[in-house]
Amino acid sequence: MINRKNVAVIGGGVSGLAAAKAFDERGHRVFGFERTHDFGGVWELSRSYPDVQTQSPKDLYCYTDHPMPEEYPEWPKGPQVHAYLKSYAAKHRLERLFQLNTNILHMERRADGKPGWTLEIQSGSHVWKQDFDFVAICTGQFSDKNIITHPGQDAFCANGGKVIHSSEYTDTSMVQGEDVVVLGGSKSATDIAVNAANNGARSVTLVYREPVWRVPYFVGGINFKRLLYMRAQEQQFNGWQPSFMGKLLSTVFKPLIWANFRGLETLLKLQLGLKKWGMVPDIPIEKDVSCSIPIVTPGLFESFKNGKVKPIRGTYDHYEDGKVVLTTGDKVPCTLSVLAIGWKLGIPYLAEEYQKKLIDFDGLYKVYRLAVNPDLPDMGFVGFNSSFCTILSAEMIANWLVRYADGQLANQPSDADMRKNIDAMLNWKRNERPAAQIYAGLCSAPFHFRHFDELLADIGAAKRKRSNPIAEQFSYPSAPAYGEFLASAPQYQAG
Repeated sequence: MINRKNVAVIGGGVSGLAAAKAFDERGHRVFGFERTHDFGGVWELSRSYPDVQTQSPKDLYCYTDHPMPEEYPEWPKGPQVHAYLKSYAAKHRLERLFQLNTNILHMERRADGKPGWTLEIQSGSHVWKQDFDFVAICTGQFSDKNIITHPGQDAFCANGGKVIHSSEYTDTSMVQGEDVVVLGGSKSATDIAVNAANNGARSVTLVYREPVWRVPYFVGGINFKRLLYMRAQEQQFNGWQPSFMGKLLSTVFKPLIWANFRGLETLLKLQLGLKKWGMVPDIPIEKDVSCSIPIVTPGLFESFKNGKVKPIRGTYDHYEDGKVVLTTGDKVPCTLSVLAIGWKLGIPYLAEEYQKKLIDFDGLYKVYRLAVNPDLPDMGFVGFNSSFCTILSAEMIANWLVRYADGQLANQPSDADMRKNIDAMLNWKRNERPAAQIYAGLCSAPFHFRHFDELLADIGAAKRKRSNPIAEQFSYPSAPAYGEFLASAPQYQAG
């Protein structure tokens, strides 16, 4: 008999919905907490900039049992993704499990000596403490804004200038008649730069620190999901703990692998005109691919050509009245500065003594399967396994985590197993694949299949691959197929 647990799910975005469903359908009492007024996380409308759309095609950005509507475009816009997440919550009646406008202030181990955690919770003016047997932290990678300041900013703002985080750009009227400078090189940065240029900005400058490899939605006319999201491509990267056969094949096919990646680089340089703009990265693409690789914003390079957006390599040094002075010495007209510099990863409500157990000296997270830490029992993370197919990744980890919490994994790890694996993975990230350190080492891309294979093996799924070996080797992950794989695992109910 599996004891029924009181489970806290923190966060109501993609990952929180997946975790709430996974624990609820196993019979646990789920208490969900979302600090904003609605579901959706980064897709909640008040946090989305105009014209935002997914980087992943819609059939790669969905739950296993809930495809995106057929009428949605290949790359859905922000409001469509938000509506989709709301429909998933409605389908599984997840609203009944959540308290909105509710924030977690602090968490500590339970004082009564029982397994679990005590959460200090706030809703409006009401603050209370509540005990839970297990806590699923589902705030993912995009929870708290990364805010930075530069010398002269106060005077710049006092004289009428504005400085905002990218998530605060919610209305195109904000850029009309403004000299806009966007700081950052991510997709959000290029999206906002192009949007501002197309919506009445007087001038737009994109300031980026380093060139990175960017992938267009269509590479040489082919949808990139048919080129990059497959086992055959994934196996060419230097994954963790390769088998003897894996090492042998890598050695034998090394010239072909080298040629494959050089060919891809050449195609991207020609298609995007990277040399013309001085935007050819110094790092070979096979060493750089991770969750930080952005998809090319439609119209980006066209806006460079027609002069609507001016790209400058560098970063901010300080503000002056009506301008930003860059480290290059350039003085750029600026009345609106948009900081597209991402989000802070962290768990501010977790006591420092526990944070030290979770985060290593260089900021890398010490987590097994990107989900749990042996020094933090009765706790797990959903959405830390950032990837190119975020929703499916969250659902896979959520199903793994509930079984881990219930001791029902076919390969239930011991503390020693977890520590050994964590050490090996940290060594791999630091010494063999530095790109894997992005997002504090919590990025599973480009190793989606490898990551899912491990989770399914742990869960005890009887079926782990599609019956068509060609499709399995040369096609992108299928969410419905992974639904079948999860259904093939042993089923149980707590209670």
